[in-house]
Amino acid sequence: MIELTLIQKIAVFALPVIFAITLHEAAHGYVARYFGDMTAAAAGRITVNPIKHIDPVGTILVPLLILVASKLLGGGALLFGWAKPVPVNFGNLRRPKQDMLWVAAAGPGINFVMAVFWALMIQVGHALGSGFASAPLMLMGAAGVFINVILMALNLIPLPPLDGGRIAVSLLPVRQAIQYSRIEPYGLFILLGLLFTGILGFVLWPLISVFIGLIALVTGLEPMQLAGLINVVLK
Repeated sequence: MIELTLIQKIAVFALPVIFAITLHEAAHGYVARYFGDMTAAAAGRITVNPIKHIDPVGTILVPLLILVASKLLGGGALLFGWAKPVPVNFGNLRRPKQDMLWVAAAGPGINFVMAVFWALMIQVGHALGSGFASAPLMLMGAAGVFINVILMALNLIPLPPLDGGRIAVSLLPVRQAIQYSRIEPYGLFILLGLLFTGILGFVLWPLISVFIGLIALVTGLEPMQLAGLINVVLK
């Protein structure tokens, strides 16, 4: 099995990470506009231009540090990051509580679409045979599948202010939804606690494996082939 250098690893992850994080945010703004909130549109945030969404720390520095640390220390890392949050005023939605579900689900939804896209790029790379672009395209595809599945799984955790938390608030009865939403100011600290104690990885890795298997099924990839490529880009 080949082992990527640090520069090669950064190269195959760069575009997938940037677009996974930024399009996730753009999707929230687009769906919010559809349901009546023009806040993100007025701020110019409904765009596929990554520059509008990049957070220097969350989009570039944190994923880069995780990649470097995983390369130096060995083994796969729970790669994640964030973009500048798209501003959404849920009070402007036509049905705030109900429509919140669709605005929140848009982020993980677009990550699923991008994971499928990158899996199809693996198929394209495979079709190129021994061509010059074959291996880079397949490895970038594997990185794209992995980062989008990570973001999808992470954001579906039912913890405000994550998307899964907002989905839970939307689905709960009004009284319970109000009580549950009060967790939001502490959500980031709870998430960091789960991360550092290892509980987050314990919860996420099985979910990530299920999503990777689903992506393989949808795109016609052999699950072991996809898992093998992901292991290469993570090693």
